[in-house]
Amino acid sequence: MDAIIWNIDPVLFSFSGLKIHWYGVLFATAILSGFQVMKKIYTVENKPLESLDNLLTYAVIGIIVGARLGHCFFYDPSYYFSNPLKILAIWEGGLASHGGGLGLIIAIFFYTKKYKMDFLWLLDRLALSTALFGFFVRIANFINSEILGVSTNVSWAVVFERIDNIPRHPVQLYEAFSYLTIFILLYTYYHKTSNKNYSGSILGMFLVMVFSARFVIEFFKEKQAAYAAENLISTGQMLSIPFFLTGIALIAFALKTKRSKKLN
Repeated sequence: MDAIIWNIDPVLFSFSGLKIHWYGVLFATAILSGFQVMKKIYTVENKPLESLDNLLTYAVIGIIVGARLGHCFFYDPSYYFSNPLKILAIWEGGLASHGGGLGLIIAIFFYTKKYKMDFLWLLDRLALSTALFGFFVRIANFINSEILGVSTNVSWAVVFERIDNIPRHPVQLYEAFSYLTIFILLYTYYHKTSNKNYSGSILGMFLVMVFSARFVIEFFKEKQAAYAAENLISTGQMLSIPFFLTGIALIAFALKTKRSKKLN
């Protein structure tokens, strides 16, 4: 069977001993792209642009700290409890998207308290940026040959030569283009309907779509947590369920608010 051979160098270029990695470039691109989306939203909705720089700081810290702690405690807790200093070794890899999402929510809570903004209003708008952010990060994972799919004989299977010679599902791309599609849908929803004014509607749709896609794609991934190897569903799927249910609750809340306003 023919398969796509993938063996790109994770280092984009090096200069005088300084190495620039694809992951770092795409991570920065993800942040800057999300920042531009939020800048446009703040401009359209007459929010103070000067507070955006601080929003970026809060968001980046929340995502990175949350993603790192999520990886350590969701996927390999026994190792990190035995080697707590390794939690700080972020350069060795290991970031979990579920943890990053929780970290972002906590960071935004403190941001909205400081700047006296509506918490759900901001999370709704940040959902657009987060979907776009996820697209770039999963492309970076593909370039790095990490987060591997299970073996397959489909015509688009990829052999990650840096890892092994097994043709695999390119799950990083499945996830990346799911997030890009979700971004396009949410961006259209935001600009074309008035429903965005009902708090929780955009965030609820984001959570339902992202974690539905994540749940399905997890069936094509190698299980990342050793303790979940014998489970029917993976750790990623178990963690997706509460996010999905939260999304359903937010959509229901937004619909209830809309009906109440119509009755009034």
